Amino acid sequence: MLIRKYDPSKKAEVRELVLGVLQEHGFEYDRLKDSDLKDIENYYFKKGGCFFVGLSETGQLMGTSAVRNINSQRCEIRRIYLKKEYRGKGYGKKLFLKALDFAETNFSSARLKTDASLSKAINMYLKEGFIYLKEESKYLYFEKEFAEKKV
Repeated sequence: MLIRKYDPSKKAEVRELVLGVLQEHGFEYDRLKDSDLKDIENYYFKKGGCFFVGLSETGQLMGTSAVRNINSQRCEIRRIYLKKEYRGKGYGKKLFLKALDFAETNFSSARLKTDASLSKAINMYLKEGFIYLKEESKYLYFEKEFAEKKV
């Protein structure tokens, strides 16, 4: 899998993948929560974040990961989605680690939230040093503080 920064030519494909994974897990499109998919460039890149896509060797979209700037010190890792046929092969972890690397390079801490039923994702977050903060409306919230960088 090749991981690249989002290219606007993939907009429809990214939206279809994300919404498809959400539906697969019993979630419906929410025009507020999912509004970032309408303008990825402004929502992520122009505000200091990033959006990654995982591509097959033939250029097919496999999955996504993103980092949203909350403020100059904190970000949110989100949109860790993978097409069903690519799951269980380490690709989701690679996308997550790409987002985590971007977060650690550019921020002091990262937050994320996930549905309480996604045990594989939760285990991955804990293994990567995220600490459980709270549960709210079936969502679990996690945070990771990054070590100070030596200049």
